Amino acid sequence: MYKVSTTQLVSDGIEGASHIQLLVVDIDGTIAGESNTLSPAVKQAIVAAQAQGVHVAIATGRMYCSALRFHQEIGSSLPLVAYQGAWIQDPATEKIHRHLTVSKEMAHQLLDYFEQPELRSLLSVHFYINDQLYVRELTKETEIYAQRSSITPIPVGDLREVLGEPTKVLALCDDTDVIDRLLGSLRRQYTPSELYLTKSVATFFEATNPFVNKGVGVRYLAEELLGLQPMNVMTIGDNFNDSEMIEYAGIGVAMGNAPVEIQAIAQWVAPNVEQDGAAVAIERFLLSKNC
Repeated sequence: MYKVSTTQLVSDGIEGASHIQLLVVDIDGTIAGESNTLSPAVKQAIVAAQAQGVHVAIATGRMYCSALRFHQEIGSSLPLVAYQGAWIQDPATEKIHRHLTVSKEMAHQLLDYFEQPELRSLLSVHFYINDQLYVRELTKETEIYAQRSSITPIPVGDLREVLGEPTKVLALCDDTDVIDRLLGSLRRQYTPSELYLTKSVATFFEATNPFVNKGVGVRYLAEELLGLQPMNVMTIGDNFNDSEMIEYAGIGVAMGNAPVEIQAIAQWVAPNVEQDGAAVAIERFLLSKNC
């Protein structure tokens, strides 16, 4: 069994939960660390939970095509929630349950903002259209991102030439202060009813349709597909884009490598991703003999 002595309780009185019927996990920083693979301990814990009748799904900011191998490895029978929930597709049937995009007008406004002289040289800008990645040029940051995601970016020069209604808009910069300022500035310009703005990692600014976030995606799986309530759901995530699904779930778990703000809203904090924290959480709440 996995040791839980390294975990930190955020609130008292949370015990194993036999009423949990759906487990939803993030990928990067949650079930996949530096190795970009699913560890044997995490896979074993997920398989054990499924053997007890728990449905397991993935909710990620990744592209659908990039997240698919993780979905297949855990043997999920549910649709895959990709792009923060903007794209929900069932790999078994190829049915797209949901695809919400950023309007062309908003996408152009974001591109205008990113191409200001003081920002243009600092940002790698990604536009995701029909599950393909379009970029102005191949930067070092884009190449690293593409390698980890196992995708091939398409450089097009002027993004306006291909810009329709993207599923997601992303801006990368190694300087986290630039990303923080970017997020703060655009949150002052756009209300939540206009754009959903978040960070998936400290160096990634992301924008999607205002009706999109992982919490909405998890609710769709739980309530519309499975007929469950939040109390029947457990979620595990590690960053700001996981906040809504952590808050939605009956048991919302943050990883030990999550920002302190995300740990603060979680009911429980697991060890970090390199310590197989997701496996520890699954063992604690779904596999314990006390459940």
